[in-house]
Amino acid sequence: MKAFRVVSSYSPAGDQPKAIKELIHNLQSGAKYQTLMGITGSGKTYTIAKVLEHIQKAALILSPNKTLAAQLYNEFSQFFPEENVHFFISYYDYYRPEAYIPETDTYLEKDALINQDIDALRHAATISLLEDKQAIVIASVSAIYGIGAPEEYLAQRLEIRLGGEIAREDLCFNLANRLLYKREFENLTRGTFRLTGDTLEIIPSHETEKAFRIIFLGDQVEEIHLIDALTKKTVKQVDRAVIYPASHFTTAEPNLKRAIQSIRQELEEQLNYFRSIGKVIEAERLESRTLYDLALLSENGTCPGIENYSRHLAGRKAGEPPVTLIDYFPKDYIMIIDESHVTIPQLRGMYEGDRSRKQTLVDFGFRLPSALDNRPLKFDEVLARINQCIFVSATPGPFELEVSRKCVVELINRPTGITDPVIEIRPASGQVKDCLEESVNEIKKGGKVLVMTITKKIAEELAVYFRERNVRARYIHSELNAIERYDLLRALRSDLIDVLIGVNLLREGLDLVEVSLVCILDADKEGFLRSSRSLIQIIGRAARNISGRAILYADKITESIKIAVEETNRRRKIQLDYNRRNKIKPYQPKPAPLQNFFLEISRQADTSIALAETEIKGLEEEMYKLAKEQKFEEALQIREKLKALKKLRIMLSDEKVVEEGADPDS
Repeated sequence: MKAFRVVSSYSPAGDQPKAIKELIHNLQSGAKYQTLMGITGSGKTYTIAKVLEHIQKAALILSPNKTLAAQLYNEFSQFFPEENVHFFISYYDYYRPEAYIPETDTYLEKDALINQDIDALRHAATISLLEDKQAIVIASVSAIYGIGAPEEYLAQRLEIRLGGEIAREDLCFNLANRLLYKREFENLTRGTFRLTGDTLEIIPSHETEKAFRIIFLGDQVEEIHLIDALTKKTVKQVDRAVIYPASHFTTAEPNLKRAIQSIRQELEEQLNYFRSIGKVIEAERLESRTLYDLALLSENGTCPGIENYSRHLAGRKAGEPPVTLIDYFPKDYIMIIDESHVTIPQLRGMYEGDRSRKQTLVDFGFRLPSALDNRPLKFDEVLARINQCIFVSATPGPFELEVSRKCVVELINRPTGITDPVIEIRPASGQVKDCLEESVNEIKKGGKVLVMTITKKIAEELAVYFRERNVRARYIHSELNAIERYDLLRALRSDLIDVLIGVNLLREGLDLVEVSLVCILDADKEGFLRSSRSLIQIIGRAARNISGRAILYADKITESIKIAVEETNRRRKIQLDYNRRNKIKPYQPKPAPLQNFFLEISRQADTSIALAETEIKGLEEEMYKLAKEQKFEEALQIREKLKALKKLRIMLSDEKVVEEGADPDS
């Protein structure tokens, strides 16, 4: 078990040393909940990394969506380059859930595209937790959805040791039937194996680029090589190969037989119920669908939608909570909930949204009632599985503050000495003209501007209005995909544009040191994006610049504006007093590269977004062809391009969910 060790060129500064000490003290004192209330630019991620370095315990870091999870994964991988930092998000590139609409008698079959690279990362995370016990896993809220039990996952693994004896045919049978690996005769991919004479090659479920080559002498394992899956060159010789199942939903044969019997019993009970109330069509539908699934389970050990039978496979009782990623962690793990003011409401609402859709499927005979137990955890079930938790937010919600009680740790004074922005409130009448004038003046001083509107249409029209007056402005909103949004951020940083205009400028990646002015139009229009928390957050977009300002256009002072201004001024006073006492002169940090897991992917891929999906298949075929011809250098170059394309596809998956809330990470 390797110890966590932070690798960084700087040391704790500002409020960080005090915050690190308090967080550690609270953990060691047994506090179950505490909150790290850290302003923009205060170094919250670094602070948490230093805490993890000290306590040396496994950590689950929850983020509200894939994009922010990817940013955290990138940051923690940099802080812990030699440790077990893993990534666990929903593995769907595309997801449309199974559903039935009674009003139109429309059945929608589940349609999904699984991203094999993300699935490999998910397996790597669970394997690390089971083998090393100490890992940092950055996850989206999909972590509270059901997966297979860790006991079954661990029991089904195969361990092949140098010098051990096992018949090749038996090993292949176990790989195919126990571990659900597929036998291939051409190109090996993740979760496949190939037997050629005395040589067996396997790409494990958690790998995409490495494989095991096992050489037999009769029934004895003579050599085990870890090889490059593409070039087939040996990376190193090893004493053993541990192969985990290709799916988290895998079950030993005795348990599978028990599960099949249990499903048959539930089917009989539900059929009797339907027939007793005259639902003949529903009974016939349920019987034919379930018997088909049972035939596949008996023959192959799996079936489409196997997760709907997870209660039977795990031997759980009706209503019992599902097994989730949390169950793979040791009992003394630490949970970190990032952006808790967003993540907590998500965790609260996921169960109900999932339940209502599945209840309709059960009522009309598309699924057995046990399918309702294939679900996310309820909020109280999540809380029951927390050992100790740190909420992280610039604006924590009432729940976090209530349960943390006195354990609220603030990060107010930045290492740079930069204070919160100066706030001005101006009339909403004439706001567009005034905003334009202020933007022009700010640009002349070398600054950049963010403008927040109340609708997408206004954002688009305002961008046109600015450009017609020779201001380099662009709009940014949710209809742009992730790559296009990051292209705009890079354009701002590269001095290709000066003003970004949008509705929700809190989504991701807008902590840019270049932004010296934030303008909030119609700040007095109460709503989610004009709440006190949202206003504080958006004002903070200018808090990384030494000359940061925020202008709120409002004809009346709402309660939200009052709270936001008072809180910002409170922080600013503390910062000014701190700088004066410690004789700190604020300095402007140099712009750092945009921190994102998918940084520069579109440029690496050298392709348009529309071509990303179609190009992958062609490139894979070309890569394998070159490898067969032993043109390994060219094949490796294509593999690097494929990596970039696949990461781009991960980003685009955020925009390809058909039903809002259906995908755990949407």
